[in-house]
Amino acid sequence: MLTARTIVGLSGGVDSAVAAALLQRSGATVAGLYMQNWDDDGDCRGAEDRRDALKVAAKLGMPFYPRNFAQDYRQQVFAHFLAEYRAGRTPNPDVLCNREIKFKVFLEHALALGAECIATGHYARIAQRGTHHLLLKGRDPDKDQSYFLCLLDQYQLAHARFPLGDLTKTEVRSLAAEAGLAVHAKPDSTGICFVGERDFAPFLAQWIAPQPGEIHTPAGELIGRHNGVSFHTIGQRGGLGIGGRREGSGEPWFVVGKDMSRNLLIVDQGSDSPHLQSTRLRTEAFHWIAGGAPAARFAAHGKVRYRQSDQACEVVVQDDQRIEVRFAAPQRAVTPGQQLVLYLDDLCLGGGVIATTDASFGGLA
Repeated sequence: MLTARTIVGLSGGVDSAVAAALLQRSGATVAGLYMQNWDDDGDCRGAEDRRDALKVAAKLGMPFYPRNFAQDYRQQVFAHFLAEYRAGRTPNPDVLCNREIKFKVFLEHALALGAECIATGHYARIAQRGTHHLLLKGRDPDKDQSYFLCLLDQYQLAHARFPLGDLTKTEVRSLAAEAGLAVHAKPDSTGICFVGERDFAPFLAQWIAPQPGEIHTPAGELIGRHNGVSFHTIGQRGGLGIGGRREGSGEPWFVVGKDMSRNLLIVDQGSDSPHLQSTRLRTEAFHWIAGGAPAARFAAHGKVRYRQSDQACEVVVQDDQRIEVRFAAPQRAVTPGQQLVLYLDDLCLGGGVIATTDASFGGLA
């Protein structure tokens, strides 16, 4: 029978390793669990990460449980990821992975093993106000990961621990070195959550058939051809195959819109194109971490992408729990399919998928 009260999701990286070490130092009984959420096809670092996770567990003298959640990931995260791209949107799989895999499948598995809670190496904090659990930004503004945790609910937060919430990355690496953990200098992972770094267009083309079409300017001028609208995203600069044009401004071309009904990719010149600027957006049904909105209309700060600075905005909650957000300043390349995350100071209120913006072609009226 498992005796550890906390199971740490050991990823093979430095953050989860230090999270485990800190829990041990606090007196907690801890075990490590490595989640394989993608079937290794030769491009993923899964085998290396699993070996590193096992080394961390051995160094810390804790039980180690490798588990394969790849089928859950494909069904609950990757299928949605592909559906969004087929619809012409750009999803954020990391946000959905946290809700469906790390804090659902993993949590259920840990509780079934007899643990009381799970811990991860996320840079975020949890506080309690009465019976409510609050998700707060990590102390380090450069590493805060509350954006990716915006879809967690009260049950998930009640059973989660974030030991790194008050630390900086530099402090974490220093603690790892002091503890003799071999991963102290291991580079951070990048790329799609659990899928890793890929040459993205060929990877996506394994599941989405190319549908070549025309590239137009906002005025409707044909200036090139694309290999599939799904392979492009709002604000994209490279990979368009549009060379210099005698009548053009000489500035780079950027994707500013998609017309899925006509299979058109819409581009404009200049990083400051007005077609890349949005002051309003609407989301799908918004997830409120506390269970509901603080008011029908209120002032807040929002992020339309990770690492963006807080942007002042006004929030209006619709009857169907969708929200409309009006920003104090224009936002560049707001992308349908991505997450809008709202904050009141350090408090993360929740998140919702961006549906339309006032810059969308045929979008927000």
